[in-house]
Amino acid sequence: MTLSRRQALATAAAAGTGLGITSFGASASATPSRPRTSRAGAAGREETRTLDELYQAALAEGAKLVIYAGGDTPTQQDLTKSAFLSRFPGIELKLIVDYSKFHDVRVDNQFATGTLVPDLVQLQTVQDFVRWKKQGRLMPYKPAGFSRIHEAFKDPGGAWVAIQVFAFSFMYNVADVGANAPKTPQDLIDPRWKGKIASSYPHDDDAVLYLYRLYTQAYGWDWVAALAEQDVQFARGSHTPGLAVGNGSKAIGIGGAGSLTLPPAAPTRWVVNGNHPFMAWGQRAAILDGAKNPTAAKLYLNWQLSVARQQASFNGWSVRTDVTPAGGLEPIWNYPTAFVDGFPRFMADRAAVERWKQTFALYFGEVKGDPTPGWLGLRPGA
Repeated sequence: MTLSRRQALATAAAAGTGLGITSFGASASATPSRPRTSRAGAAGREETRTLDELYQAALAEGAKLVIYAGGDTPTQQDLTKSAFLSRFPGIELKLIVDYSKFHDVRVDNQFATGTLVPDLVQLQTVQDFVRWKKQGRLMPYKPAGFSRIHEAFKDPGGAWVAIQVFAFSFMYNVADVGANAPKTPQDLIDPRWKGKIASSYPHDDDAVLYLYRLYTQAYGWDWVAALAEQDVQFARGSHTPGLAVGNGSKAIGIGGAGSLTLPPAAPTRWVVNGNHPFMAWGQRAAILDGAKNPTAAKLYLNWQLSVARQQASFNGWSVRTDVTPAGGLEPIWNYPTAFVDGFPRFMADRAAVERWKQTFALYFGEVKGDPTPGWLGLRPGA
C-alpha cells in the first residue's frame, strides 16, 4: 500500500517527541581512529566506462572477485551470483554470506593481521563504513550514475554507496488470519494471536532491534510486556519470520523483509500502515583498500547500481532518484515512518544499541541457536 504522507508525517513527529518513552541515548561518542596512508584521496568523477568495458578490464585483471555480503543463509545471494555470472561469464565470483556483525570484525581482523580476503563488502552494519572511511580502509570510487543516487544512500566522496533498499515490518499468512487480519503492530498483542507469532530476535539483528525500538517508542513498554506474553517463537535470522508464515507454521511474522508490490492473491501479506512505524535502510557497499581485484569490484558496483538492476528490485524501491518505484509506490525517502535517516544514527551509538539489546533480552530471553549462515571462521573465501 502507498502511505498517506499526512499520516506518516504525523507519526514521525510523534515518534520524534518520544511519546513518553525514555530514550536510551542519542549521540555517538566513538574514539576516532588514526587515518592510514592509502588511496583514500579524492574519488574523482563518476565512472565513464560501460559495463562491457569494465568487464573486459576485469577479465584482464585476473577475472576474480570476492565479496563478503551480510545475510542469513549460505544460499541467500545465489540469485545475485547467478545473475552476475550470467551477465559476465568467466569471472570467478566468491560471494560469501554471513551476519554483518561477524563480517565486519572479520574484516577488521584481516586488516590487523595483513590477511585481507574480500575485495568488496556489502553489509547492514552501516556504522562500519563511517569508521573505515576515517581509518583509510576504503577505496573512494563513484560508479556510473553516482549523482543520481539519493544523498542518504552515498558518501559524498564515494567511500561507500548503498546498492539496495531493504525494509523490515511485520507480515501475515492471509489464509491463517482470516477476516480479522492485524492492521498495525499494535494489533499483535491481541490475545487471539497468542502462540501464532514468529519473530527474529531483536537482540541478535540490529535492523530488527531498530524496528522493535520504533515499536517501543510508539506503543510503550506495556506493549513489549504484552508481546512477551504472546508465546512468540523467536529465532535467529531475519529470514525466519517469513519462513514460518510462508509454510503455515505461524500466522504472523515480525522483523523480516517483504514487498508491498505483491499481487492481491499472494498468500502472504507484508504490512505497512501510514500511521505506524516500519524501518528501511540502504545496504552499503564499498571497495576495500588493498583489494586484489578492484576492477572486478567496480564492475560489480556499476552493475548493481545500473538502472536495469535497480528497476528489478524485489520490493520496488531503488536507491536512485531517477528510477520510478514499482507498483505505485513513492521513493522510500518519502516515507517518514520508514526512518531511513534514523537507522544510521541509531547504529552509530553502540552503547545505546547494547542497552536496547540487553533490555529486550530481559523481556524475551537470551538469544538461542547457532548462526544460520554457519560458522565461517576467520578468512572464508581465501
